[in-house]
Amino acid sequence: MHVLGIDAGGTKTVCLLADERGNILSEGRGGGANLHTSGELEVEQVLHEVMETAIGDRDITPAAVCLGIAGVDRDDEARTVRAIMRRIGYKSRIVVVNDALVALVAGAGNAPGIVIIAGTGSIVYGRNARFEAARAGGWGHIIGDEGSGYWIGREALAAIVRAVDGRGPDTRLTEDVLAHFNIDDASRLPRIVYDRELPRMSVAALGPIVQQASDLGDAVASGILERAADELVLAARSVATRLEMRGDEFAFVLAGGVFRVVPWLGYEVTRRLVEVAPRSHVRLLEQEPAIGAVGLALAEARGALTLPKYK
Repeated sequence: MHVLGIDAGGTKTVCLLADERGNILSEGRGGGANLHTSGELEVEQVLHEVMETAIGDRDITPAAVCLGIAGVDRDDEARTVRAIMRRIGYKSRIVVVNDALVALVAGAGNAPGIVIIAGTGSIVYGRNARFEAARAGGWGHIIGDEGSGYWIGREALAAIVRAVDGRGPDTRLTEDVLAHFNIDDASRLPRIVYDRELPRMSVAALGPIVQQASDLGDAVASGILERAADELVLAARSVATRLEMRGDEFAFVLAGGVFRVVPWLGYEVTRRLVEVAPRSHVRLLEQEPAIGAVGLALAEARGALTLPKYK
């Protein structure tokens, strides 16, 4: 028996092929697969490519496929993604879940826990001992994604243009970001930022620059990171409260690239989470979230999968 576990994020998509014991045999990697920013056809292409790459020339049909992708706990998007998976085929049992659940399973297994994802986007998702779920955030880069890489980059750019206009304080972010984009005048920023050929990741990639400026004492950069921590912890508090977990012992799992490229944020969020749930502990997700999708696919193949229900 073989299964496929897929984690489709805003920046990259990872597909793992595993045997019945959960041993990873191969992988396929591709670009981001987000319905909001990539579109249905591009998502289908990415998913098809990573699945084909993972299977390679093996003559096998996976017993089950689990796909973790943002937004699928909203009915309209769930229907779209399920239609994509049916078109790709394989005649396998298909499980489509929110990518946050996949990351939580990768970091906490079947135990209660709360995952805080800060990548290109952001979301907090939790599951308690009664298999009740709750989420906060995950609304996309235009109306949400607070504390994400994109949000941090956007706040940095906003601070720069405010400084240029005289509407805000001077910041070393101006010099550093202009150098990052290899331009010498802030008036050229709109052409770069609003270029449709330039993916959101170019803005999300500014996190390390904000971290560096903060480390050098820039108050504006420090303020952006403080607000990012505020937002992520606020979302975590909301989820823990709704799931009645604040007095419980469980793991907060930090996932997503921002915690690695902006390490201050991981340290600060970890410090503050003690106040949210004193008996909790915090761990950084070290393995691919797709490992969680493999676990869910194996459970589905064995007929033993139980998914949490939103409270």
